[in-house]
Amino acid sequence: MKTGSELLSEARGRITEVSVEQVMDMRRRGERVTLLDVRDPQEVNVCKIPGAVAISRGNLESKIEAQVPRDAQVIIYCASGNRSVFATETMHQMGYANVASMAGGIRRWIELGGEVE
Repeated sequence: MKTGSELLSEARGRITEVSVEQVMDMRRRGERVTLLDVRDPQEVNVCKIPGAVAISRGNLESKIEAQVPRDAQVIIYCASGNRSVFATETMHQMGYANVASMAGGIRRWIELGGEVE
């Protein structure tokens, strides 16, 4: 049996993580990137990164294909960077090749002065 922490650590080793600073730089450079917020609706209603697509982690598998093309560059975020790790792994399994998790999540984004709506 594995703990949740062990599962998270293993998943983190199989995916790509990017820092909030890297994502901010991508946006400043005008890179074409889809930000995907996998927090629950009540969290998203408080704030989100402008332009982000919001699909809760629990609905990801059934809703992602209708909203994000498989060839898109996707950066996934959640509150702190844990759910986004699992979501990134799931999207890889679904055939999305250019997907990364934003370490630190929206909390870190806000700490660094990132814009929210």
